[in-house]
Amino acid sequence: MTSCNNPGKKNYSTVRKAASNMYNLNSIKGYADVNGLKMYYEIYGKGNQLVLIHGGGSTIQSTFGRVIPLLAKSRKLIAIELQAHGRTSDRNNDLSFEQDADDIDRLMEILKVTNADFLGFSNGGTTALQIAIRHPERVNKIIAASALYKRNGIDSPFWNYMEQAKPEDMPQQLKDSYTQVSSNPNGLQVIFYKDVKRMVSFKDIPDEKIKSIKAPTLIILGDKDIIKPEHAIELHRLISNSELAVIPGGHGEYIGEITTLKDNIYSQEYMISLIENFLNK
Repeated sequence: MTSCNNPGKKNYSTVRKAASNMYNLNSIKGYADVNGLKMYYEIYGKGNQLVLIHGGGSTIQSTFGRVIPLLAKSRKLIAIELQAHGRTSDRNNDLSFEQDADDIDRLMEILKVTNADFLGFSNGGTTALQIAIRHPERVNKIIAASALYKRNGIDSPFWNYMEQAKPEDMPQQLKDSYTQVSSNPNGLQVIFYKDVKRMVSFKDIPDEKIKSIKAPTLIILGDKDIIKPEHAIELHRLISNSELAVIPGGHGEYIGEITTLKDNIYSQEYMISLIENFLNK
């Protein structure tokens, strides 16, 4: 999503310090030829594999920069940048959650990853659901954080805003995150308008497809999230083998997503403990 948090007054030094932790980690960084894309990925840590799927208009660092150092202590992380996002190239078609799921499946094949756990935030959470629907053989467990599967999961002012959104409405933190990793002078506008178009044309995922998800699923929501609690509860009811956790904070605050910019270490540490307990069952 383009923006789901009130900008307010921010502490940029806190974010820079927190995000810098991941640059002290050993990592593998590379590109793969995926369905017409040069898809960028980063690999951290050792152990069971967890794929990280960022939110709309975001990069690996802007969504997961604060939690990668914590998660990489106990497992192997495969962090991906999707079509037109961050360092990954674009192609001549609109964005779709289904195509994102297929791109990730192809990348897993290239990296010789038979199956893995998946953690997706916001738009990435919706993509994680599509992976479980379209490529169930690839999935061990799913963590869908602030994921949307029906339009009524967000109140109408959001949709009215998206229909009128302009590039200057994009949070400065997301703009900066993009320009820090991409030299494409037109890329920021491209990803903005493609993300907006995808959200404006968002179509509900049918209940039957959600019910087809058999992988153990952890649904996470902030108690002040843009996603309605009722939406997460209904998603929990539809996925038979699922758990639901509501964590204090707004959209992504629980993972330290860059537009939250709050030094809320308690929420992030609680989130890590929650993820580890779920994945280790």
